[in-house]
Amino acid sequence: MKELRPFFLAGFALSALLSALGAVTWRQSRAFEVLARLDDLRGQTSVAEAERVELERAIQVLESRAHVVPEARERLAMHTPATSELVLLPGEMRP
Repeated sequence: MKELRPFFLAGFALSALLSALGAVTWRQSRAFEVLARLDDLRGQTSVAEAERVELERAIQVLESRAHVVPEARERLAMHTPATSELVLLPGEMRP
């Protein structure tokens, strides 16, 4: 039995080493998966930010006077008043 003891110790050390290497490999593969997910989320965030900027730009264009006045003329039959059409109402002066 004494002559088999070094083989058991060597086998135990080898299995401990392989277990440790397996744990390190598993941990690193999980880290790579998390990093890939993080990169994907960063890409989605940048796409969403670009879409937000584009929508804000479109809102600014649609709210601009250059767009509103022609649409009001066309859809609501509105026009820019002449001087004779303006009526100024007297108001109270507030302190």
